[in-house]
Amino acid sequence: MNSIPCMIMRGGTSRGPFLRMKDLPDSQEAQAEILLNLMGSGHALQIDGIGGGDPLTSKVAIVERSSHPGADVDYLFAQVDVLNRRVDFNPNCGNMLSAVGPYALETGLVEPQEGTTVVRVRNLNTQRLIECHVPTPGRQVAYEGDTHISGVPGGAAGIQLSFLDIVGTKTGALLPTGQATDTIDGIEVTCLDAATPIMMIKAADLGLSGRESPEELDENHEMLKRLELIRREAGQRMGLGDVSQSVLPKPVLLSAPSSDSDTLCTRYFVPHRCHKAIAVTGAIAVASAISVPGTVANQIAIEAGKVSAIGRLAQVRLEHPSGFIDLDVEHRQGNPADIARVSLIRTARKIMSGDIFYSLPSVPSTDMNISKAG
Repeated sequence: MNSIPCMIMRGGTSRGPFLRMKDLPDSQEAQAEILLNLMGSGHALQIDGIGGGDPLTSKVAIVERSSHPGADVDYLFAQVDVLNRRVDFNPNCGNMLSAVGPYALETGLVEPQEGTTVVRVRNLNTQRLIECHVPTPGRQVAYEGDTHISGVPGGAAGIQLSFLDIVGTKTGALLPTGQATDTIDGIEVTCLDAATPIMMIKAADLGLSGRESPEELDENHEMLKRLELIRREAGQRMGLGDVSQSVLPKPVLLSAPSSDSDTLCTRYFVPHRCHKAIAVTGAIAVASAISVPGTVANQIAIEAGKVSAIGRLAQVRLEHPSGFIDLDVEHRQGNPADIARVSLIRTARKIMSGDIFYSLPSVPSTDMNISKAG
């Protein structure tokens, strides 16, 4: 048996092991082999590893000191498939990112300051920078507090995340197809890339209310089949190529909010199951889309009276199956499609710290699928 240092942390509404890049082999193929073993992939319960049998608890964060002049640490996210021998290094995860700052401080990668420590993170999946404002009273990471986020029981200390220059993280453009909407399989779709590539559809166009539970949506096999076909075509049109083995772009169903305090109602997919809440990066993309004229998000927000036809919305609250998420969107002057930063509050918790054990097959696997970062 082999072992490496590990810290298991909850970040936002996700959970997984946090590892140092220096403790892993250089190649992503070798890294993926280890991660599959650590998580216990290939079994629905991931019984032989520490995964939780759900995409939200089958995630890994790999962190190391950064050579980038604007960053303190580098963060590589890995989505480890529960049932298949597949690791996707392509997407980002803003929820796991919530715990990167605390992890960097706990492991001595960043020196804590009195009161609040700003940890500057370069995300290697997107090559973008994020500022993590971590509470450090007495130069110690504070986890306890009374900040509540939907999808997580109890309260914890709030961590502000500010995502910088989010436009075109994977495709190089906010609207990769060059237009606010495309028609795919007779459905109006917005393909947008801000923090992560997504495709937005009005829930009503699929015969849905948009308020179905994740369980109901996961059982709607005909809808999921159609959604996947649309997603694959959207991926091609966005310049992402064949996305049948990738989790990007993520599908999002949108509808009018059920509360006057909310901006939109969302159902976010990861991509073949409905998220119990919404991914941070997905929320950033939807929030950004609201002020972009003609997008599906913009259309619904105008119809719901949340934004004018020429207006920009700075404070956004998105409804999701577990509650809501608040975001602050900072636009550069004069251009609603030019977003300077998006900020939100998350929480994190350290669960355990120690060594994690794994074994590797004597013969390298030939059926493993890897989607590389970049």
